[in-house]
Amino acid sequence: MNPRSRKQRPIAEINITPFTDVILVLLVIFMITTPLILQSSIKVNLPNAKSAKANNGYEKVNIVVDKKGSIYLGDKAVTKDELKVKIEAMYKSEPNLDVVLLSDKLSKFRDIVSVLDVMNEVGIKNINIATRLDSSDRIK
Repeated sequence: MNPRSRKQRPIAEINITPFTDVILVLLVIFMITTPLILQSSIKVNLPNAKSAKANNGYEKVNIVVDKKGSIYLGDKAVTKDELKVKIEAMYKSEPNLDVVLLSDKLSKFRDIVSVLDVMNEVGIKNINIATRLDSSDRIK
């Protein structure tokens, strides 16, 4: 039997290996970039702390106080009165509201206290102050 005389039949199966490779690469890219996109776009320089407490699973709201004293609810700038109205509405719809206060280490204490006063007036009990882990505590 001469191998040249035999006709080769076309392969009936589709090779999905390249497709699978592309899908896995895209999955990895999205897994890496999604947390970066979801982070707040307001830049604050957090103070250092030696310990931290884990999130307790409540509905989380970020309030940012920058070094100029401006207050942001999420990514939107608000006044103290607007903050109170919006937080009250959120608290009524979600009683387990967990507030995370992010303030620049150069922001004035009175600005932070004014936000804490608003939270106290509304009746929110779960208030967390975000810090950054002290760089001297990192494992080398």
